[in-house]
Amino acid sequence: MITKNSIYKIICVVFSCITFIATANASPKTNLVKRVKPSVVGVGLYDAMSAVSHQLRGSGFVFGDGTLIATNYHVVSEPLDPQIVQYHIVFSGTGRQPKIHKAEIIAKDPVHDLAILKIRDTLPALKLGPDAYAEDGQDILMTGFPIGSILGLYPATHKGMVAALTPDVIPSANARNLTMTMRNRLENPFMIYQLDMTAYPGNSGSAIYDAESGDVIGIINKVFIKETKEAVLEKPSGISYAIPVKYLRILSKKKGFDVN
Repeated sequence: MITKNSIYKIICVVFSCITFIATANASPKTNLVKRVKPSVVGVGLYDAMSAVSHQLRGSGFVFGDGTLIATNYHVVSEPLDPQIVQYHIVFSGTGRQPKIHKAEIIAKDPVHDLAILKIRDTLPALKLGPDAYAEDGQDILMTGFPIGSILGLYPATHKGMVAALTPDVIPSANARNLTMTMRNRLENPFMIYQLDMTAYPGNSGSAIYDAESGDVIGIINKVFIKETKEAVLEKPSGISYAIPVKYLRILSKKKGFDVN
């Protein structure tokens, strides 16, 4: 005789089997993105006098002891107005009601367009990859907030690969097209990643991570490179660039932060 209790048990068994199969069939990449997303944050500004008080300016990621946030310097470079209530903030979580963390800039490197913020809470941290440059053709992923937070905080993941390792500045054929920034960097250029991946303004500060291990190999950068490599183009090419993670590690060590 089939009872309500036996039917309930059968349903539970079937549901458990479906859940197990779905989990087993999940690809390694799917599981990796799920693991990375809690470490991806939005970086912005709180402005008490603005119509939108909590403003998302870019992306970032958690590293080190879980209280350190890496992003681009240009995302947080605008001076705070001492006449009104303004401070830097970090958004964590997903959806329409993300958690807001008050943040402080504790390290910055304008040359490599990097900044480190600190929050009081501890969040899951990503592991920084080795200082050695990634190989051309290496598969990568990027998770961030390409279109901001109009509909809420929903991190998006894009895939691509390392296309090349190239100097951050390419001399212009016409000296009149050289900006002062370009002239300064020509004297001591450093290597950056050119990516087979399209990034948008909201992606500034996003982690570029290995598609298998999840280790961070670079920090996406849009504005900084457009002022140099693509400054002479009337229309941007859509090519994206990333600052190698070794510069974030160097900045961290200069400030005495213990990072992997």
